[in-house]
Amino acid sequence: MGYNLQVNIDKSSGFCFGVVYAIEMAEDILDKEGYLYCLGDIVHNDEEVERLTNRGLKIIDHEVLKNLRDEKVLIRAHGEAPSTYQLALENNLTLIDASCPVVLKLQNRIKNSHDEDEQVLIFGKHGHAEVIGLQGQTDGKAIVFQDLAELDNVELPAKFTLYSQTTKSTDKFYHIKDELLSRGYEVKANDTICRQVSNRYEELEDFVSHYDKIVFVSGKKSSNGKVLYDVCKKYNDNSYFISNVEELDQTWFIENDKVGICGATSTPMWLMEKVKAALEKR
Repeated sequence: MGYNLQVNIDKSSGFCFGVVYAIEMAEDILDKEGYLYCLGDIVHNDEEVERLTNRGLKIIDHEVLKNLRDEKVLIRAHGEAPSTYQLALENNLTLIDASCPVVLKLQNRIKNSHDEDEQVLIFGKHGHAEVIGLQGQTDGKAIVFQDLAELDNVELPAKFTLYSQTTKSTDKFYHIKDELLSRGYEVKANDTICRQVSNRYEELEDFVSHYDKIVFVSGKKSSNGKVLYDVCKKYNDNSYFISNVEELDQTWFIENDKVGICGATSTPMWLMEKVKAALEKR
């Protein structure tokens, strides 16, 4: 049945420059050598990972890395802890370092704070690749928390330095900072949220208000996907989260709906285009 949907893709959605850079580096080596090891998912998007593994990308974890010798290994945009670089030296591994410059700068700042004996707090997701790399700059001494309640049972010093994972919500970060200040702590707060991510909030707010329905395309593992989808939902109640074309549900749409498609900083444009094509067929 034809719904005659009018479908547009948000032009500012899609890969951030850190991800573009990592994927281009991977593709260059795959073209020349036919295979390349990558430490962890190159991007938190299963469809894009599958496209690249079909071209010869081999995703490995730290356990496999320990037994790898004399190979090239890609470090993805999320960055890695110092121990990974140490291991690479010991195992004669060539690291193709595609760590995002925003993440590298943050790692550096956290290391400096730690070296100056400041207690470091990181607002971030436990177990997230970027956060593991950040915590590694402090020999694991930084306190990582996803929400304030986690700090209730933690003995905090009177003064500390607060950082954020680069893809967290700016509003939440400042709310946390204000709350900690109001509890009497001396907080040195560093807003280290990537502007490419935070600018998306305002752009999305504007984008989603022009459509009857919003289809947000993102991998389920993407941190900024969750944050950005919440923005969509807040400003357009008819927002739907999907990871692939198969998850589209035609009961969401009615005749002549204006549909906006947007995605996370880890969502490939080709996937959003595939969703658009599927909707236009309806």
